[in-house]
Amino acid sequence: MNKTGPVIGIDLGGTQVRAGKIRDGALEATHSLKVRSQGSVEEVMDDLYAVTDALIDPSVTAIGIGVPSVVDLDSGVVYEVQNIPSWKEVPLKQLMEARYKIPVQVNNDANCFALGELYFGKGIGRENLIGLTVGTGLGAGIIIRQKLYAGANCGAGEFGMVGYLDKHFEYYACGQFFTNVYGMDGSQVYQMAIGGDARALEIYHEMGTHLGNAIKMILYTYDTDLIILGGSVREAYSFFRKGLWDQVRTLAYSRTAQKLEIRISTLAHSGLLGAAALCYDVGPS
Repeated sequence: MNKTGPVIGIDLGGTQVRAGKIRDGALEATHSLKVRSQGSVEEVMDDLYAVTDALIDPSVTAIGIGVPSVVDLDSGVVYEVQNIPSWKEVPLKQLMEARYKIPVQVNNDANCFALGELYFGKGIGRENLIGLTVGTGLGAGIIIRQKLYAGANCGAGEFGMVGYLDKHFEYYACGQFFTNVYGMDGSQVYQMAIGGDARALEIYHEMGTHLGNAIKMILYTYDTDLIILGGSVREAYSFFRKGLWDQVRTLAYSRTAQKLEIRISTLAHSGLLGAAALCYDVGPS
């Protein structure tokens, strides 16, 4: 795939579907609309067609689509798409290729985040990285030798589902933590912390401790030297940074901890760019 050729990236969410045309490595145009999340398979497909039709022209060489679900990477079938009840099993790649007659790549949104950082963000020029999304859930995309590693079933990087304490990491190490443990809304805790509230700062420190333990588990399994934090909780990094690093530094391999970089994503339109980057990830490295 020519990395300077025009491609379209589509980010399908539970409330909105967004598309962007990327040409010569830059976002040239965008289009979005509210997705009919409670609609039929056909109605949601019509929403995807609408945003794509608004941007496509004969120069577009491929389409990449990020979805919040598990994907059969060979067939491009998506399963149990979050917040879209009718999308239990949809042959998304087949439907899009039949309409547009160009290659279509489909993957989950966490994998797209990691690829977006590799090609457009804090991961440019790096060989290996983990893109860790810390929001309402805890997920990740894994880059090894500048290629996405999605696993046999598109399930690699689901670190949040690994058992931890009496639950799993996602229960304690993302935005769910504030409600699960303290019965508080994360945005409320964030505003309190901005105001210097001591209790809110303690809660963030505790969440950072759990996230630090999750990162230790990631380091033991993938030994990466770069983790890029995405997701809404990243905005509060200054509040949980110390708790996180206090745990990371207890790693049994001190040199690994010393070499680790944690960067905060600042990539605008990361969903669109990450989906477009699926088109660049095709073929041998």
